Amino acid sequence: MSEQQLSYSGYVCAPYLHNHESVALKESWMSSNNIEALYFVTGTFSDESKPYFSDSTNHYLLGKFNDSQHIKDDMNKHNQEKTSFIFNVTDELFQRDIDGAINFVTVYYLEFGEYEDLKNVANILLKRDKIGIGGIGNMATFCTLPSKFTFPYSENIVIIEVASEKGHQSVKKYCEQTKRDVNRKGLTMTNLLSLSILEKLK
Repeated sequence: MSEQQLSYSGYVCAPYLHNHESVALKESWMSSNNIEALYFVTGTFSDESKPYFSDSTNHYLLGKFNDSQHIKDDMNKHNQEKTSFIFNVTDELFQRDIDGAINFVTVYYLEFGEYEDLKNVANILLKRDKIGIGGIGNMATFCTLPSKFTFPYSENIVIIEVASEKGHQSVKKYCEQTKRDVNRKGLTMTNLLSLSILEKLK
């Protein structure tokens, strides 16, 4: 089986530009069995990742999907001038029940992605009680305009879901502390994108 045929679950993050493509995509995902959950979110890119995604916007549709092949088809059909992201979770590190609704999803990348490193990251994430899901995987992007720079860490993506009753700034600090805990172990984990959930659509 070739790499192209492999399918994963994961997350898709598409710009919501209040245009025909955005609205059509939202309606399609609202009725899709492939989209398990759908959110309206604010996206914040880190200073380190901004040069690679200079066409970023503020508002996105964040979908949690079951089959990445269907999502690729959706992205090809509704490709836009702002970058869309597919985060395939190739290995779910853990999933557990935690109090409160999910209100934050953070995407990191590792500059080195050896298996032993990833295991260490999982152990650190498990100690953080507000993290409900942790996964590792890869990233694909879709955009009608070619990017000036190729993002070099697409194969070493770490994704976490956080649930907290506190505000987004507080949760962001919590995630920053988590990143510092990982980096103290000698691993270079950098924030790529933080997604604050504004509204659950599905």
